[in-house]
Amino acid sequence: MGVPKPLNLPFDPIERAAETWRVRFGPSSAMAAVTSIMRAHQILLGQLDTLLRPHDLTFARYEALVLLTFSRTGALPLSRIGDRLMVHPTSVTNTVDRLERAGLVRRMRNPKDGRGVLAEITGKGREVVRRATDDLMAADFCMTMYGESDLAEMFGLMRTIRVAAGDFEPRPAPEPDSSTQ
Repeated sequence: MGVPKPLNLPFDPIERAAETWRVRFGPSSAMAAVTSIMRAHQILLGQLDTLLRPHDLTFARYEALVLLTFSRTGALPLSRIGDRLMVHPTSVTNTVDRLERAGLVRRMRNPKDGRGVLAEITGKGREVVRRATDDLMAADFCMTMYGESDLAEMFGLMRTIRVAAGDFEPRPAPEPDSSTQ
């Protein structure tokens, strides 16, 4: 997938669909929001994959490599990679296969049980992650049109969806420290 070609339409097709939806079915706010999120996902994934292509990575493969760099040993069971990246085991297997063929990870038996399989990042994988991260950071992950407060608000709004889906148990907000008041 490459960067989606600009449509340059003289109108917003999602807004137009929302107007039609409102007339035919009723309230359209949820439909318009979901459709906008899905379109933004297409756009961002295309832009991110384009930035990562010189490193022979997709965003999914980049995420897996970063996850391995975050682990204490540089290795994780494939099942844990799937859980942390919130993807199906088949997707993890395919991702690790691609990374292994590129020499960025290696598979090894889990020394704790001898049955499970770990993916371990290689030195080459760490170097690719470093360079790819430099490029993504320089491009502000393709989110340059937003300020810090917008990004924080967006994260909060999307987090609500993830909590409602049961991705994780949210922690209560920390109590204010009364000693500093």
